[in-house]
Amino acid sequence: MQDEGADERSFFADQPPERHLRGKRQDAAVEKDARHVHGHRDRLRTRFRENGANALADYEILELLLFRLIPRRDTKPIAKALIDRFGSLGGVFGAPPDLLQEVSGIGESVAFDLKLISALAQRSLKATLMERPVLGSWSSVIDYCNAAMAHETREQFRILFLDKRNKLIADEIQGIGTVDHTPVYPREVVKRALELSATAIILVHNHPSGDPTPSRADIDMTHMIISSAKPLGITVHDHIIIGKDGYVSFKGLKLI
Repeated sequence: MQDEGADERSFFADQPPERHLRGKRQDAAVEKDARHVHGHRDRLRTRFRENGANALADYEILELLLFRLIPRRDTKPIAKALIDRFGSLGGVFGAPPDLLQEVSGIGESVAFDLKLISALAQRSLKATLMERPVLGSWSSVIDYCNAAMAHETREQFRILFLDKRNKLIADEIQGIGTVDHTPVYPREVVKRALELSATAIILVHNHPSGDPTPSRADIDMTHMIISSAKPLGITVHDHIIIGKDGYVSFKGLKLI
């Protein structure tokens, strides 16, 4: 029996409860994991700083970004899960917010930030188009259209309106349809070109299926727009179809 004068606290200190030991072990494991995560982040930042983006895989680039958005978690598995789910970096940034949030670790605020970054990238690509004649910077046109449309889940019909120097006046979505169809009205296309004083246009739409091969309806609709625009002095330079697996140009296929 313990002496009456003994300190009760020393009695329990000599015989620590098992749960107290478990708690200390868990704290040590958490601290070890935190050191590992911070070390990994530092190494990844150093690789990017010293060697640039080409030294990193796509998921590592995304992981670097997620460091900022999710500061207290290991973001490597989240980045890999996003790439696995959406197929590519472009797929991640093009995914709707509700689908992004289906990935464990992505909440509403992170999904919002990813969409904001995507919008900034599209604005930057569009600004590049505005600075020079479109026909002289065709790769910029394709880059912009890919960023804007390749990962949309519904068809969009977009028109690039050009002035007489082939500089971009406006970029407008004329219609949004279903997964495999968008209604297009040639008269409305020509009317809008006249309103903007455009002398040329480039037609663009996406195929959410991923395959950019033009359908018979795509070809017929393009010829109808060309026939409506030509008498009014409006040239259709091209019709581009964007898919996840690439793009096709009607002019390149000699369809116009």
